[in-house]
Amino acid sequence: LLGFYKGILPPVLAETPKRAVKFFTFEQYKKLLGNAPLPPGLAFAVAGLGSGLTEAVVVNPFEVVKVTLQTNQNAFTEQPSSFVQAQQIIKTGGLGFQGLNKGLTATLGRHGVFNMVYFGFYFNMKNILPVNKDPNLEFLRKFGIGLVSGTIASIINIPFDVAKSRIQGPQPVPGEIKYRTCFKTMATVYKEEGFLALYKGLLPKIMRLGPGGAVMLLVYEYVYAWLQDTV
Repeated sequence: LLGFYKGILPPVLAETPKRAVKFFTFEQYKKLLGNAPLPPGLAFAVAGLGSGLTEAVVVNPFEVVKVTLQTNQNAFTEQPSSFVQAQQIIKTGGLGFQGLNKGLTATLGRHGVFNMVYFGFYFNMKNILPVNKDPNLEFLRKFGIGLVSGTIASIINIPFDVAKSRIQGPQPVPGEIKYRTCFKTMATVYKEEGFLALYKGLLPKIMRLGPGGAVMLLVYEYVYAWLQDTV
């Protein structure tokens, strides 16, 4: 049973700063773009792209450790701790693209594209669809837009997620690196396994980030409004 929880510590450690970086940097990029000659709708998407790229730089080392632990076939009690695994990765590959920052370009694509669509779609649709005076209906309106935002963003960015998993995970032939760069990995997967292989794992991803994305945006909206009223 514990095998299902391999690599749980890195995402636990990364999740809070990851979400903080996502929403904090989105607000900062949105302010920076306030004076730019961009339509408001496009500014939301560009701010989301910036927040995603920043977020990716923060979380990628945690992702490398997590994937390494999850693909370790030893029993849960026999695998190294997250900190020992990180030390081993640094010792063998360093801090660069062969070590703790392996797959960074794919992670940049994954988070950049996701946040661009996620924030861009949410705030544009929220401005288009009429506001409900009933608080319960307004809550459902925002939840529905957030759910669709997370779902569409997941569908669009999953090829980057597949490439990231191939690059950071174990290679097919031990000692031989088959998956090196993001777009080359996508091309290899497409050529050898077909177009649909770029969408492997889509359903679990949507099940997690559809409702999860809606909840995150609702918490962000209501906490942000509360802070504006009280601070």
